[in-house]
Amino acid sequence: MGGETKVYTLAEVAPHNNAKDCWLVISGKVYDVTKFLDDHPGGDEVLLAATGKDATDDFEDVGHSSSARAMLDEYYVGDIDSATIPTKTKYTPPNQPHYNQDKTSEFVIKLLQFLVPLIILGIAVGIRFYTKKKSA
Repeated sequence: MGGETKVYTLAEVAPHNNAKDCWLVISGKVYDVTKFLDDHPGGDEVLLAATGKDATDDFEDVGHSSSARAMLDEYYVGDIDSATIPTKTKYTPPNQPHYNQDKTSEFVIKLLQFLVPLIILGIAVGIRFYTKKKSA
């Protein structure tokens, strides 16, 4: 193979976003995974949802095996011009902790909904025992 590697811009890669023509950007490289859509263990929807952006985080978060990583080489078509990938996509992680805080308060509320009636029941039973002993 020649030493020439095609460098694509995100604008060139983005239109390849359907089941008949699907390209992904992972770790600075461009892959044409169209032929792999039907064989992907996670389904084709996952791959199609990762088109038109830097899919590196999506790929890494799943924890692909070394054989899955080796398969990427078969689909390699070139490199991405990293200057064309918007840095705005990296803005999403700061939103996640905020989302988790909402989950935490939801958990606390559910915990309190469970504990408060138990505490009230415990106090009621305690009062009943205490008053029975006094009157007996």
